[in-house]
Amino acid sequence: MAHITIEYVIMLPLLILQIILFPLTASWLMNVWVDSRRTLALEEVASHLGSTIQQVYFTLNHDTVTAGNMTQKPDVPPFIEDYPYIGNATLKSAYGPSSTKILELTLRLKGVGKSVSTKVLLGQNVVWQESTFISNSTNACIKAWKNATDGTITLSFGG
Repeated sequence: MAHITIEYVIMLPLLILQIILFPLTASWLMNVWVDSRRTLALEEVASHLGSTIQQVYFTLNHDTVTAGNMTQKPDVPPFIEDYPYIGNATLKSAYGPSSTKILELTLRLKGVGKSVSTKVLLGQNVVWQESTFISNSTNACIKAWKNATDGTITLSFGG
């Protein structure tokens, strides 16, 4: 009979610890997994959006296009796990004012605070107009305009 009491004294705290510890560990692991999944989805969208911007630039930068406007609606989802995202971009010169320019695109998941960045390599004749990409807007797009006089291509988000 004494053995049963000793077993209860030893096992009861372990059972209580398992009842508390296992759900907390499972919850923590799920949060890590969900966070990683959202980050990966946001990185894929940023990459696709950057690629679309680059393709729009290269299309207008061709010698056969003298001037014109272009609007491209990117094929990206309006939500990532029921959260919209917002995009901003800044243009920087790689080496100097007349060198290749780099567009740094930053996407932020609203309500979660997760953000990712990607860089897009563009030519020297590009200008970025300050704008914001709002994923769940029905008018979310990329706008481009090529100037006939100097060949400058102005890019921005629309919507």
